[in-house]
Amino acid sequence: MKKRVFSGARPTARQHIGNLLGAIDNYVKLQQEYDCVYCIVDIHALTTLQDTHKIQGYINDLALDWLAAGLDPQKSIIFVQSHVPEVTELQTYLGMMTPLSWLLRVPTFKEKAKAQPDNINYGLVGYPVLMTADIVLYKAEVIPVGEDQLPHIELAREIVRRFNTQFGETFPEPIGKLTNFPSIPSLNGKSKMSKSEEGSTIDIAHTAEETSARIMTAVTDPERKFRKDPGHPEICNIYTLHKYFTPAEVESIGIECRKAGIGCVDCKKLLAKNMNQALAPIRAKRLEFASKPGYVKEILDDGAARARVIARATMQEVRQKIGL
Repeated sequence: MKKRVFSGARPTARQHIGNLLGAIDNYVKLQQEYDCVYCIVDIHALTTLQDTHKIQGYINDLALDWLAAGLDPQKSIIFVQSHVPEVTELQTYLGMMTPLSWLLRVPTFKEKAKAQPDNINYGLVGYPVLMTADIVLYKAEVIPVGEDQLPHIELAREIVRRFNTQFGETFPEPIGKLTNFPSIPSLNGKSKMSKSEEGSTIDIAHTAEETSARIMTAVTDPERKFRKDPGHPEICNIYTLHKYFTPAEVESIGIECRKAGIGCVDCKKLLAKNMNQALAPIRAKRLEFASKPGYVKEILDDGAARARVIARATMQEVRQKIGL
């Protein structure tokens, strides 16, 4: 029997190439080896998302991006978190046995609290408990994560151990599967590509023209002022993107950049061409799926129905174990 994978993404904006290279490509590959459950975690999004009237559009966009990139609803369960209400019931029970001190030590809580000091809400503090409920409701064993997410998995394991010790063996301890999550640079050249930085991403759903326009305005080597100046590709975000979209030529691009044999404009044009070629099949599928009325809703409704079968069985066991 295949082990079960669980992973989720927050619908707070459209998915960009950082999400594609860093997570979605891995999701697609995992379908061949595991029983996969992929969740659009809309409840989690409420901890930071202020424009909640946009959330339904983001859910639709995220589902389209996933499906176009290769997530297969015949191989994976794809659904929206809030469509399986058992998750919040389980979150409540797990929250009753999770010490506050465990939650306050989580690095991402400290980061989020610093980023939004006027909105340090209960959901933000309890985020790891809901995340644990997401995982164990489906008795998932394998969680694909980047190294920075390992503290979350360790906390989930601690919560599972405490529940199992108190009420009897119920949940498997989830294991973080370290996958290749490359750090894709933002177009502003300052940080990792992020949905929170408007205008600094290249979305999967962008047209070829939009993609080219964004690349042409992107920040490059800050030390290269003129065309004749030698470049420093190791500090250029455009060069980093060439590693993924122009792998066969990336070495020669670096050589030419260092001796000023290629200018930033030509370097950007080459990246735009190759990136658009790589994304063209995904974008074509996305347009095809978007043109089918009700297609996304049908997929998500079916996924939620399949997820609820697992969730109901888990919660029946949990209630019995805790005496409710």
